[in-house]
Amino acid sequence: MGALDDGRAAIAKGAWASAYAHLSAADAQTPLDSEDLERLATAAELIGKDSESIAARTRAHAGCLERGDGLGAAASALRLAFALIADPSSRAQAMGWFARAQRLIDEANVVCVHQGWLVCASGLQQVFAGELDAARAMFEEAAAVGSRFSDRDLIAYARHGEGRALVGLNRKSEGLALLDEVMIAVIGGEVGPVIAGVVYCSVISACHDLFDLRRAQEWTAALHRWCAEHPDMVPFRGPCLVRRSEVMQLRGAWRDAVEEARRACEHLNAEARPVEPGAAYYQLAELHRLQGDVEAAEDAYRLASQAGRKPQPGLSLLRFAQGQIDAADAAIRLALRETRAPRARVHVLAAAVEIMLAKGDRSAARAAADELSQRAEQLDAPFPRAVASQAAGAVAVCEEDAEAALAALDTARTIWQELDVPYELARVRVQTGLAYRSLGDEDGAQLEFDAALEAFERLGAGPDVRRVSAIAATAEPPSAAGLTGREIEVLRLIATGATNRAIAARLGISEKTVARHLSNIFTKLDLPSRSAATAYAYEHKLV
Repeated sequence: MGALDDGRAAIAKGAWASAYAHLSAADAQTPLDSEDLERLATAAELIGKDSESIAARTRAHAGCLERGDGLGAAASALRLAFALIADPSSRAQAMGWFARAQRLIDEANVVCVHQGWLVCASGLQQVFAGELDAARAMFEEAAAVGSRFSDRDLIAYARHGEGRALVGLNRKSEGLALLDEVMIAVIGGEVGPVIAGVVYCSVISACHDLFDLRRAQEWTAALHRWCAEHPDMVPFRGPCLVRRSEVMQLRGAWRDAVEEARRACEHLNAEARPVEPGAAYYQLAELHRLQGDVEAAEDAYRLASQAGRKPQPGLSLLRFAQGQIDAADAAIRLALRETRAPRARVHVLAAAVEIMLAKGDRSAARAAADELSQRAEQLDAPFPRAVASQAAGAVAVCEEDAEAALAALDTARTIWQELDVPYELARVRVQTGLAYRSLGDEDGAQLEFDAALEAFERLGAGPDVRRVSAIAATAEPPSAAGLTGREIEVLRLIATGATNRAIAARLGISEKTVARHLSNIFTKLDLPSRSAATAYAYEHKLV
């Protein structure tokens, strides 16, 4: 077989990188015809070579025109238009290709599936103009054309457009039901990989706008499995990678989140878009901040700012973590004055509560927490409700209203557990521990601090590990000989002959944490060995 045959075979198998290599080699030997240029363009698009894809498809369009294939040329023009329209800086070119496709289809004077794609293009223009009701109707019409011609790609694209329009019209239940149906088609392999990537990124964007973390997590996990079956495919683009990184961060997969954020930075810079890299750099900065890499966080926040993305509230929280409370307070108050977008304001308000409490301004923190509760009620989604309850609990802890604090924190804990957000759950447990301590329940407090420490260590949240360790160390130990409740649990298990690994498994903590508890036990009891600790446990009837 020659390079051309190898390339066609690779296309049939979905081996996109191999297809691109073979078809490019064949094209270098003898220029490909329009059909094979379309195959080359598709392979290039699916491995992230967008400029090469556009070049090949432009040649395919020209070839169709030369041989008088108007509908073939229209199909290439439509694919070019949809590839370009996502980038605002290329939107005029996209409109030009749509106009070219319209003229060619009109000249052909036949009923064809391409007319459905043109209706989708009109729907997109209505979306850009803010006419969502008109857009919804056009996408519905396009889906009907797709059904008439049994074109699953058109059906999926049009229905996803209709779903997004319904969400924008505040008909969330109807819109999300449509988006879920389309995603079922995507992960079931019913649509082509190009449309699969487009639809997934759009659905994740909708989930982001709605604070629908649970749905975003579910579809991200499903698509992760789907992508594993297509390892050489790059179906996601820069903005989509940022959303994926955010979901991974919330789920506690910080290493994967960093990698995805870096890919987003590289992809968006390669596309030379003036503003979008800012979101990617900001997400990368947030991950560095949480991990305690101050220098890397500073650099990423600076790059985000240069790209047009204001580095708040992250930069204020970084200053707070560095102990620069006055600088953090001044910056977050400015951010509160400037931020009006509902989603962004939720995050700024949450940061403001934390920083203002550290500053000692309880009235301002309470005002921010109250506004956060109001916005959570308006947004009507679990994520902002958890953020608002957590903030209200933190304020109540500082106001020494432990009962109110525990009620609010319990609400936040329940939501974070349901959403599977380990970092925020650990932060709630720290506040819960402080509330228990104020009620005199030091054992309960230490159990909460230990659970939080375990979670922070597992995530790699260095600053939080150090902060909570310091909080836990300030206790007035109520337990025998100064041992905390968790240390007594470890001592009892040592007395049974359990190894550090067995103790870690029994208590659901790491061996590193067990070793830390063991060191504390030896120091507090002035004991030289495990056998001496065992004797102490039996002597004091702890076993």
